[in-house]
Amino acid sequence: MAHTHTHDHHHHGQAHPHGHSHGPSAHPAQAAPWSILRMPVPARLAAALAVAACLWGVVWLAMR
Repeated sequence: MAHTHTHDHHHHGQAHPHGHSHGPSAHPAQAAPWSILRMPVPARLAAALAVAACLWGVVWLAMR
């Protein structure tokens, strides 16, 4: 016994809306007050170590 099923875009009368899209000029770039990409490498490493230490602190507190 064969069963056929079609997959049309207007299944049961429901429309399938597509995503909203427009050009990049609709959202101009905003100047960031600071950027990790503009930080010198030692400052980036210090920031990464500080974030890692905070996350390990959260893990340590959760394990207690």
